[in-house]
Amino acid sequence: MNNEPLVFERLLDAPVERVWNALTDKAEMKKWYFDVPDFKPEVGTEFSFTAGTEDGFLYVHLCKVTQAIPNKVIAYTWRYEGYEGDSEVT
Repeated sequence: MNNEPLVFERLLDAPVERVWNALTDKAEMKKWYFDVPDFKPEVGTEFSFTAGTEDGFLYVHLCKVTQAIPNKVIAYTWRYEGYEGDSEVT
């Protein structure tokens, strides 16, 4: 297994506040991401959501906020229930 990080970077042509809002406001997140009712952009917040594949298999995503600096960075761990290993989304 390769443990090298997988990195995707994107430059968005939008004000920082608008991007922050899209990444941290539950109502905005629901429009493009998932419904995450327990999400708060605060370190230590744990949240989960369920998403599936086209063939109907569902995965419960277990997450915990690890960094939250308004208008700078949001990061959280991410793993599937019943599977080992955490990823971090920043």
